[in-house]
Amino acid sequence: MMIRMNAGIMALFLVTTACTGGESGTARSHGSSVRIYSTKTNTVTVMNKIVKTDEEWMKELSPEEFRIARKKGTERAFTGKYWDNHEKGIYTCRCCGTELFRSTTKFESGTGWPSFFDPIAKENVILRPDNSLIPERTEVLCARCEAHLGHVFDDGPKPTGLRYCLNSASLDFRKE
Repeated sequence: MMIRMNAGIMALFLVTTACTGGESGTARSHGSSVRIYSTKTNTVTVMNKIVKTDEEWMKELSPEEFRIARKKGTERAFTGKYWDNHEKGIYTCRCCGTELFRSTTKFESGTGWPSFFDPIAKENVILRPDNSLIPERTEVLCARCEAHLGHVFDDGPKPTGLRYCLNSASLDFRKE
């Protein structure tokens, strides 16, 4: 299976970088802001980006969460706490609490990782080319704190055709 940034993922990448005001690989200062959608208010709000040192993140996250969310690691398939979760609710960023995906967009991909076909809002995620492996992949990050969530692929179900394949260690779950 060849994984590339197809036209659909590229369009999503262009929209998310335009919404977050960032470019691929660009460092952001403490004073920068980002637009984040909230399901509680049904509005997009401008918020400060969350930028912390590794030492600050290590105080808040378990070693496994830090390795995955802050250092772009991956958990083993079928081991994360949410790969087989079927409860209704919202998946949020483990690092900053930003709402990322609704349970209604979660599907059984057979990969062993929680998989979704659409984020809550395009503003809440950043898509960035990931050249760490060949073939190239597209990394998914939280728009507010840039936590590594996983990757997006173009082999998902309708209506988007996308599969956001995420790490449970980068997520929290708010039951509805």
